[in-house]
Amino acid sequence: MSESGDPSLDDVLSVLEAWHLVVVSNRQPYRHTFDEDDEIAVDRPAGGLTAGLDPVVQKTDGTWVAWGDGDADRETTDDNDAVRVPPEDPAYTLKRVWLSESDVADYYYGFSNRVLWPLCHSLVDRVTFEDRHWERYREVNQKFADSVVETVASDTDDSVDDTPSDHDTPTDYDTVVWFQDYHFGLAPQFVRESIGDEALLSQFWHIPWPEREVFRDCPHGAELLRGLLANDLLGFHVPAYCANFLDCVSTMLPEAAVDWEAWTVSLADTDHRSRVRAFPMGVDTEGIAEYAAAPDEGFWEQFRADYGILDDQQVAVGIDRLDYTKGIPERLAAIERLLEAHPNWLGEFTYVQKATPSRTEIPEYRELGRQVDRAVERINDRFGTDDWQPIIEIDDYLSEEALYGLCRHSDLAIVSSLADGMNLVAMEYVSAQIDRNGVLLLSERAGADELLGDAAVSIDPTDTETFASRLDLALSMPDAERRRRMTALRSTVETTNIQSWMADVFASTLTLDHPPTETDVRTR
Repeated sequence: MSESGDPSLDDVLSVLEAWHLVVVSNRQPYRHTFDEDDEIAVDRPAGGLTAGLDPVVQKTDGTWVAWGDGDADRETTDDNDAVRVPPEDPAYTLKRVWLSESDVADYYYGFSNRVLWPLCHSLVDRVTFEDRHWERYREVNQKFADSVVETVASDTDDSVDDTPSDHDTPTDYDTVVWFQDYHFGLAPQFVRESIGDEALLSQFWHIPWPEREVFRDCPHGAELLRGLLANDLLGFHVPAYCANFLDCVSTMLPEAAVDWEAWTVSLADTDHRSRVRAFPMGVDTEGIAEYAAAPDEGFWEQFRADYGILDDQQVAVGIDRLDYTKGIPERLAAIERLLEAHPNWLGEFTYVQKATPSRTEIPEYRELGRQVDRAVERINDRFGTDDWQPIIEIDDYLSEEALYGLCRHSDLAIVSSLADGMNLVAMEYVSAQIDRNGVLLLSERAGADELLGDAAVSIDPTDTETFASRLDLALSMPDAERRRRMTALRSTVETTNIQSWMADVFASTLTLDHPPTETDVRTR
């Protein structure tokens, strides 16, 4: 047990080992490709949920169902579309689902990322709906569901002991299926219709759930709600998203009965009950701290020299996918206003932007990239000198050691999301701050603000004037105040890390459950 009395990940794994764990995600944990010599190479987990969950699936000898997007993936799978991974020490089964180019275009870039993504982030003006995108989303969800059903059936066929097992659950399950994210809004229902109650179904929705006034405009919204309610457990990052989801269910599904005290939903003419819970996701704090400490003593001086950052300047960092939800143009506008209103920072402050291109097949994302480039060029032309540029863009690949070394040595991190399910970059920055001398500027619209907002400097990314003044406040903050705030932030991220998050989710899935707290209930 953990110090708080909650089950630790080891505690939960000791129970989970008696089950067959099936993880379902769009992206796969291991990807096979052909290298320059036409030899098969393997891309491995690189941080985040995939890296955190991989050892759990290994320990339970589970199955991971995912899209096989590597050009050598088919070469490495058997007749059941499966391959044992990791390659050097196989410990679980990776079962691949094959998607055509049109599948990816319509299911992933279409409905998932041009309807659900902007809608759930309450950016309704970004929604682009086409009937074919919805139809393909249904078809791909069915493909993943079929793969899960095959896996569950195979697990049942391989069982030689029909004696009911003691799982501390109300019925005798052998398999737990864990769906990841908004790509699978319908798959749980398709699985449920095929196997009934032969498995526990759980899902974590990694992005926000919007208020009902926004979601009720979702094409086929009621069908999505029914799909998600096929889960035994549905998880969100923070209580507000849970409340929004239950509010949508209560107003859009006449057949649903919501118990606001227990946070459960029951559907008429069935005995199925779905539980809704908040599980704030964290990061691998210990691993990130090790990466941050790994670079040699001369790392920061060399990094500054490589990218033209002058000595004795304060350095702010922004690390993002190039996505319109991250508030990068709003951040640049605040930096421009800071330099206008507080010219004492001219030549004394540099902002480093590490933005990774994302979803470039979607026109809005390509236009965002152009917008950011134009803003950076304008600000540098306006304020820069021969020796100093206020904004530096890094397009180079950075290793984990370099990335977290940058976070460690930066005086300030700026997270200015217009909406965000959690925002793990904020937690990664704090985890890398092993010297405890940085400041986190954090959007009040990110889920992480609920955990970190008291010790961070909160911002409204759309209020340029106040945003700029908060930047000045953070840059001017005394060392003692910086250390006090960062110490508090680090205490929070250490107790809400990815291991404790997985322990909470699995414990609740296996009905080692905790009811929603009074604070959760008051959120609605």
